[in-house]
Amino acid sequence: MAKRKNRLAFESSPYLLQHQDNPVDWHPWGEEAFRKAKDQDKPVFLSIGYSTCHWCHVMARESFEDEEVAGLLNATFVCIKVDREERPDIDAIYMNVASMMTGSGGWPLNVILTPEKKPFFAATYIPRESRFGRIGILDLVPRIGLLWRTERNELLNSAEEVTAALQRMPPEVPGRSLDETAIRQAYQSLVARFDARNGGFGGAPKFPSAATFLFLLRHARRTGDPGGLSMTEITLNAMRRGGIFDQIGYGFHRYSTDAAWLLPHFEKMLYDQAMIAIGCLEAHQASGDGRYGRIAREVFEYVLRDLRSPEGGFYSAEDADSEGEEGKFYLWTKDELYTVLEGNEADLAARVFDVQEGGNFREEATGKLTGKNVLHLKSPLGEVAEELGVEEFQLTETMEAARRKLFSAREERTRPLLDDKILADWNGLAIAALGKGAQVFGDEALEEAASKAADFVLERMLDGEGRLLHRYREGSAGILGNLDDYAFFIWGLLELYEAGFDVKYLRAAKDLAGDMVRRFHDGKGGGFYFSPVDGEELILRRKDGHDGALPSGNAVAAFDLLRLAKMTADSSLEEIASKAFGAFAPRARAVPAAHLHLLSALDFALGPASEVVIVGDPTSPDTRDMIRALRSEFFPGTVLLFKEVGDRPEISEVAEFTRDLIMVDGKTTAYVCRGHVCQMPTTDPKEMLAMLRPAGGS
Repeated sequence: MAKRKNRLAFESSPYLLQHQDNPVDWHPWGEEAFRKAKDQDKPVFLSIGYSTCHWCHVMARESFEDEEVAGLLNATFVCIKVDREERPDIDAIYMNVASMMTGSGGWPLNVILTPEKKPFFAATYIPRESRFGRIGILDLVPRIGLLWRTERNELLNSAEEVTAALQRMPPEVPGRSLDETAIRQAYQSLVARFDARNGGFGGAPKFPSAATFLFLLRHARRTGDPGGLSMTEITLNAMRRGGIFDQIGYGFHRYSTDAAWLLPHFEKMLYDQAMIAIGCLEAHQASGDGRYGRIAREVFEYVLRDLRSPEGGFYSAEDADSEGEEGKFYLWTKDELYTVLEGNEADLAARVFDVQEGGNFREEATGKLTGKNVLHLKSPLGEVAEELGVEEFQLTETMEAARRKLFSAREERTRPLLDDKILADWNGLAIAALGKGAQVFGDEALEEAASKAADFVLERMLDGEGRLLHRYREGSAGILGNLDDYAFFIWGLLELYEAGFDVKYLRAAKDLAGDMVRRFHDGKGGGFYFSPVDGEELILRRKDGHDGALPSGNAVAAFDLLRLAKMTADSSLEEIASKAFGAFAPRARAVPAAHLHLLSALDFALGPASEVVIVGDPTSPDTRDMIRALRSEFFPGTVLLFKEVGDRPEISEVAEFTRDLIMVDGKTTAYVCRGHVCQMPTTDPKEMLAMLRPAGGS
């Protein structure tokens, strides 16, 4: 007999669809569910997670698929499931609640609400039965039900207090604008937390936090202090060698459960790939070391192979679990390795990847070895080559051949679940990374991939009014775009424009920036709200400036506006950006290391920023040489425009100040303005670079 499906069967989210067969009578978030709670006089059980969340799967198997638990939940509550990636606005509000009430947060997130959406209980993972001092859901639900019947006033008072406390949280109070002091303080806090042995910051667990790399590289550029570059290089090298990197199929896992990057949580997120790739590309430019460019290319290989949709957009994530076991797709026993590889090749791969007979992978809960291995590079290949008395390039070639064999064998395994929804904000980051890669490598294939993704969003994820939507899946786009959707996608469009100089992407970025200001800007306090002015009314309209797993939407929005102001000579955009710095200045001064992307934008604002316009024939070798020279170095404070010679160059319609710029002596010409001062035009790439370098720089 077929299972009876619940209301989630009609949803688009892969995460919600995972729960359509639960005996829990799940509702999607919406007024119907809250009206039912009011009519039936029940509280609401709100469960928030995402499709690649390991502990979400554990709680689902233990509790939400269990008839006894489902019976209690259905009798006591109206139950609502939310995909945090579809509704980050809801997730952020109730995650704040969890942090206030319990001192911690994470997913799965379970919150109990009144029918008016006001919370009075919050928890993360709840076991089925009580153990080790943690209440189980079989005990919790009857207790809440009893309190709702017998002590409801206390619960309602608690809900009012939590909601009031939540609403007393910033609105940020604008303060004096940020200056270089905040940048110095943030850098000093990172130095204090840097793990010189393993790379990264702090202890376990360790997250990639790629916005840190972007900040450190800008600090090194601004100050001449090599420490920021050194910390970035040590961390990227350690991550590339570690188990957090998929040594066989490439791409980075979500985070490391230990301090040495060895033991990951195995989900792979699109946004991590994008942000880490951008960090690697900038490290490549800043250091001149090709290792970081190679890491970026490996990440792109994974994204383009496994996360690209046929239409050109990018899927959200791959799960950690397959066949009900975390990491099963990625782990190897020694016998499995020797089944695929033979003789000296197998011995070498076991040595390089640190494959142990008893395994090196431990259960997170018990710490016991499982007999399986997470592949990682215990030592850099150069050290192994020296130890074995062979040339590094020979070892590299041998290991690449072994990797391909292991990859082919692994492809026969059951793959982790693919979360195939396409999100505008995460696609914006992927487009930014691919666009940056196209610039750094001069790679037309990367530019084409970025263009197809951008065209997909522009054609499929705008409504009839040109408004950006958040989610696309199976032919349908929906959910009003949030601040991150606008800010991150504009970032992608700007990088894509600078990759191939197609003016339609710069024009789209400018138009969307105007829409972002109209819908999200706080005209009184500065900065941007996360939800649009006409969005769903929740118990709080958030306005955040701090970074999380992703850079702050406010920071990215400010950065976008600063770049657009330089590219279009629209000073009003710069003024709006400056008010965002003022809005978050008190918090950023108090906790500068939590606002690193805002401080990266501040680095651009403090300057001296540069505008470069290259005028020439796009097919000319001189033009290619001029552009290649500019991209060969790290100029984070520079925007680049290209004006093609001709009767009506399109760029002048978006950036009117380029209208009268011409080639000098019939040669490709660079016009450089730095720190509000314009230099004489030059046809010499070396002269152009000298104008852009810091005083005394090389």
